[in-house]
Amino acid sequence: MNEALRRAMAQARVTDRQLAEKCGVDVKTVGRWITQPGRVPHARHRWAICEAVGEDEAVLWPAAVKKAIKAGPDREVVSVYPYRSACPSSLWRSLITKAEQQLTFAGYTNYFLWLEQARFGTALSRKAAQGCLVRFLLGHPESDLTRAREQDEGVALTLSTRIRVTLAELEKIKGQAGVSARYSDGHAYLSVFRFDDDMIVTPLLTHHVGHDAPTLHLRRHQDDGMFDRFASHVEELWNRGTPVWGGELHDG
Repeated sequence: MNEALRRAMAQARVTDRQLAEKCGVDVKTVGRWITQPGRVPHARHRWAICEAVGEDEAVLWPAAVKKAIKAGPDREVVSVYPYRSACPSSLWRSLITKAEQQLTFAGYTNYFLWLEQARFGTALSRKAAQGCLVRFLLGHPESDLTRAREQDEGVALTLSTRIRVTLAELEKIKGQAGVSARYSDGHAYLSVFRFDDDMIVTPLLTHHVGHDAPTLHLRRHQDDGMFDRFASHVEELWNRGTPVWGGELHDG
């Protein structure tokens, strides 16, 4: 019995038939995935299952993941997506939920998070109350760089509007211990989102908005690897940033 899969389905309230429809297979196949622990779904089915139940592949099929573990310098790359919009929202929710020490959202607007994550503000408040550091690094809505990028994007929902929506949402949790926000322009073309030792990185492309940009899911495995280099970049920008709220101490 694949107890991890059975438990994840129960917690997500996903039935055998619903999972079969999600994967495009017969319901009997799903039954075999559950009852026969040696039966491992094809990769495309594993990814669909993970999205449906909101669980990591390494938890559901650790042996399969171990076989695919990389040993070279790219071993910190967990997954690659051609577009940020192709990165499952369940992965974001899982990373947010599991983080215990820090959540750092260094996107230029961070606007999409409130669209794609149900009760996102409530989740942030809960994490902060549990002692998790919650930080937002934003572009300034009135900066010259923001205006230049708006012309580059050429979309109706402007960059400055998206930033202001995020600022309005952050106002709702302003003043809560562990929650802080700063302005910076150093990440205008590179969004970095950190969840303890996991990270989602999105390099923005010219004439494209964030959801069309290629996206990497990284997990820290070594000193001074890809993860640490992106993390250092964000820390430098954070230390140089300007506090959004005047009462915030300017520290790291």
